[in-house]
Amino acid sequence: MPKTIVLDKKSVNFLKKITELSGEIITLCDQCGTCSGGCPVIEDMDITPSQLMRMVLIGDQTVLQSKTMWLCATCNTCTVRCPRGLDVSKVAEALRQTTLRQSIDKVKIDEIPKEELAELPQIALVAAFRKLTS
Repeated sequence: MPKTIVLDKKSVNFLKKITELSGEIITLCDQCGTCSGGCPVIEDMDITPSQLMRMVLIGDQTVLQSKTMWLCATCNTCTVRCPRGLDVSKVAEALRQTTLRQSIDKVKIDEIPKEELAELPQIALVAAFRKLTS
């Protein structure tokens, strides 16, 4: 018989917030692990996509310290393979938005050496700033 998890109000609010931002019904996730099995960047992640979903599901806000949400390539492999039709990349995006709304930037523009700025493709810089800065 499955174990019932009772969430406190803070955890429930976190789950509701991520559900609202992502548009995904996270409680549908049955932790099959298919999203993790197909992820092309899983080797660089500190937690798997299925662990990320579980942490959100139980309202564990330490997921916001994970680098997994920043590494998600939004390739939609997880979505295509998910038997429940969930889009983990949308959940990762919701987690990034939650972090960025706290004015916590993953990339600090003024810390990039000028030599690198001159060589980096401008479109890559714009994409990084849009994804990783508030």
